Amino acid sequence: MGGGILVAPSLIIIAHMDHRKAHGTSLAAILPISLASLITYCGHQHVDWPVAAWLACGAIAGSIIGTRLLAVVSKRTLALIFSSVLMVSAVRLFIATQGDGRNDLTVTMSLALITIGLVTGAIAGLLGVGGGVVMVPAMVVLFGLPSVIAKGTSIAVIVPTSIMGTIHNRSMKNVDLPAAMIVGCAGIVSAVAGGFISVLLSDTWSNILFAILLVVIAIRIIVQQLRTSTS
Repeated sequence: MGGGILVAPSLIIIAHMDHRKAHGTSLAAILPISLASLITYCGHQHVDWPVAAWLACGAIAGSIIGTRLLAVVSKRTLALIFSSVLMVSAVRLFIATQGDGRNDLTVTMSLALITIGLVTGAIAGLLGVGGGVVMVPAMVVLFGLPSVIAKGTSIAVIVPTSIMGTIHNRSMKNVDLPAAMIVGCAGIVSAVAGGFISVLLSDTWSNILFAILLVVIAIRIIVQQLRTSTS
């Protein structure tokens, strides 16, 4: 994932940033992190570029839709939607998926990839997340891509999606670029540390710990909204 699924709530809870600006800043922050990750995946040839191209076509358009929704959706609705995504992501971590290779791309498959990209881009633009939680399982289950290639391809799509979404968020004043650069650059460093930690942890424990973290964050956001509504 690009990291936005943690960056956005952190900016809200820790930095006390406005919900809309936090999601916009998160989308900008995942750009340098995703670029660093993409270099690693490319080095191991773990990116399916034809699939990434079709996904990006939909994702770029979807990011414009998402950033426009970000400007009009209420803070409460935004918080509830994001909490729901966190919960779904936590459940997703316990579902094992594995692909054994895709067939040649057909017109139908290309249209399906564009549609998946459109949905992913809209989620990215609205919630400030990369969208890997949607793209990776879709590529594995529907198209048979091996998990590692699906992840690398997802990162490749996140890069242009983040750029387009950030451009539109900036025009709507829904992004703090200095904060995004600080978070993004720190994310590059911590991503390296995360890589070493991931070697020491099994996939099962990594998924369990991350799922618990997502649930805790989701509950924290919901409680915060309930307190705000009753105050």
